[in-house]
Amino acid sequence: MFAGNVARVAWLGGTIDSSSIDVVAIMQPQQKSQVAMMAANNGFRVDRDEVERAEELDLIPLRWNGVRVHVLVASNALYATMVRDAWNERFGENEWHVPSREDLALLLALGEEDDALRAVIALPEFDRAKYNARVASIGLAELAV
Repeated sequence: MFAGNVARVAWLGGTIDSSSIDVVAIMQPQQKSQVAMMAANNGFRVDRDEVERAEELDLIPLRWNGVRVHVLVASNALYATMVRDAWNERFGENEWHVPSREDLALLLALGEEDDALRAVIALPEFDRAKYNARVASIGLAELAV
């Protein structure tokens, strides 16, 4: 599932002209090294020192033609639920898997991206009750809207 700027553009519009591409991948922690190896075999630049420094974050930093790609190794129920509830959005000729409005709002709240968070909450069909139940279920009721 694509998160970050790709998800923001899917729901709010605009373009992605800088920054990184963030991906959430459901897998077991022991599969992390396989992702880096497969990426390296498929044209991604993998800096082993950078991967080791990101080990505790369950993040795999990669580069594709100069673009940073962050793969978040999601092995918990919250991310599994986000991926299950994700939407398919069309960008040009491709379909991309992105978080629901409510899950994007949660990610934006966690990243303290207040302007984008307000824009997502203002979207038609944003389910405030679903969002508030999700933040409460993970012990972050203070993020309720």
